[in-house]
Amino acid sequence: MAQSKRSYCPIASTLDLIGDRWTLLVIRDMMFFGKQRFEEFLESPEGISTNILANRLKSLEDLNLIVKQPYGNHPRRMNYQLTERGQSLRPVLVAMIEWGLEHIPETMVPKGD
Repeated sequence: MAQSKRSYCPIASTLDLIGDRWTLLVIRDMMFFGKQRFEEFLESPEGISTNILANRLKSLEDLNLIVKQPYGNHPRRMNYQLTERGQSLRPVLVAMIEWGLEHIPETMVPKGD
C-alpha cells in the first residue's frame, strides 16, 4: 500500500525520503569516500549503530538510490553502490558542504578514512 503524502511541497517530500539524521551521511560516505561495505560505514566518525545502518541501507535500496551486490565467498557480504538516481544527489550534498563551511563555525571538509 502506497504511503500518502503529508504535503505536495517538494522540500517536505524529499525530507520524508532522505531527511533523517543518517541517510545523507551514508550517501556522503559512498559518494565522497568510496565506502561500499557495511563495516566501512561503521568506521565513520558520527558513530552510526549497526541496526540503524542496516535500516538505512535497506531504505536506500528500496528508494533505488543504491544497489547491493554480494562479494567474496560469503553470500551475506554485500557491496553497496550509488545508482544514477543516488548520484544525482551530488549537487545537494555539495550545496550543504558549501553552506556549512560558510555559516557554521569550526566546520571543515572531512578527510577520507
